[in-house]
Amino acid sequence: MNQPADRRPDVMDHFVVVLHETQDLVNIAGTVRAMANTGLRRLRLVAPVEFDAWRITGIAHGTEPIVEAVEFFDTLEEALVDCAHVVGTSARRRTGTYVWAHARAAAPELVDFANREGGPVALVFGREDKGLSNEQLDRCSRIITVPTDPAHPSLNLAQAVLLVGYEIWTVSGGTERALPRPKRDAAAATVGQLEDVFTDWERTLDTVEFFKSRNGHAIMRTLRAVFRRAQLNEREARLLRAMAIEVRKHVERVVSGVERRRKRPER
Repeated sequence: MNQPADRRPDVMDHFVVVLHETQDLVNIAGTVRAMANTGLRRLRLVAPVEFDAWRITGIAHGTEPIVEAVEFFDTLEEALVDCAHVVGTSARRRTGTYVWAHARAAAPELVDFANREGGPVALVFGREDKGLSNEQLDRCSRIITVPTDPAHPSLNLAQAVLLVGYEIWTVSGGTERALPRPKRDAAAATVGQLEDVFTDWERTLDTVEFFKSRNGHAIMRTLRAVFRRAQLNEREARLLRAMAIEVRKHVERVVSGVERRRKRPER
């Protein structure tokens, strides 16, 4: 399965998401979408109630590579047999004694383990209505949870996969890609350009009689502060100046037209 070089860090190949006895096909679709968003590409399904690749990809568009590579198992034991590290997920405080951690706190160690051992590191999620039982959690090296409001502790299956996957993706370098930038960069507006903006807006406000009995100097001082806080670039300064000039010209044209009509002799 070929992926663009910048699609995801290689360490993400060492993680495998394991869904145990999913009851609803929609939750599988939500899971593969969450996986695609967070760089996870390997999915194992243990005894799902239903599976329809066409319907899943119809819900989660663009996830065909993940769905086509899904591995199926009859038991959780079979799905985990080749894994170097098994991480269970749960929102419920079980009676058993386990190594617990929040997903964010556990992510750096999991990424380090995956880099060092080559995995696979299994991220195991239980069925929607019951989660993982104590017996199933016994097969896990550790348990991670996502802190939520105690009044509503349980997450939707796909939400849980997304949040856990995001923490791992972030630690693995997924957020190192540069943020989107404007199509065309522009230099910061110069002092002279800003003064032109201020001058034209003052003339325009005066033209529309905005100041009237107001303190014009105070108003312009506030307007200057607003524009300076915006840290205008050259294009933005030119645009704001052009707006002021066009408003003034329009008002002047309207006033001139009214005066011409007044001077016309009555017939």
